[in-house]
Amino acid sequence: MSEEIKTLFQQFVNGMNNKDNSFLERLVDPNFVEHNPAPGQGQGLQGLKDMMQMFFTAFPDIHITVNRLVADGDTVAGAVTTEGTQDGDFMGIPKSGKKISMSEMHMMRFEDGKMVEHWGISDGMTMMQQLGVLDQE
Repeated sequence: MSEEIKTLFQQFVNGMNNKDNSFLERLVDPNFVEHNPAPGQGQGLQGLKDMMQMFFTAFPDIHITVNRLVADGDTVAGAVTTEGTQDGDFMGIPKSGKKISMSEMHMMRFEDGKMVEHWGISDGMTMMQQLGVLDQE
């Protein structure tokens, strides 16, 4: 099962890199639980779709690189680097044209080939500094 869920994680990342929300229908249970929602993110599949669309609009060149995957049973954890250029509004931050590169950790639990739970931590402080919202000192 470990290799299978690593493949599902990579398929999720590939879907994001292709900026196509249709992968969510294939890979996410409609009632999945988001344990670390973004501000204003609703629960379930629709909440995830809305959040992804916000990222695709704000960072149209978003690209995620998987640095490391570890799987155990029905759960996979991945260390990733997310990069992109802010070409649209993002959580109240006007378009800046600035590039971001931040580290993230994601853990996903799968049942019957679909993600049923997600935990995620990102280096939002670095991203806010790169966008010029926070001082870099």
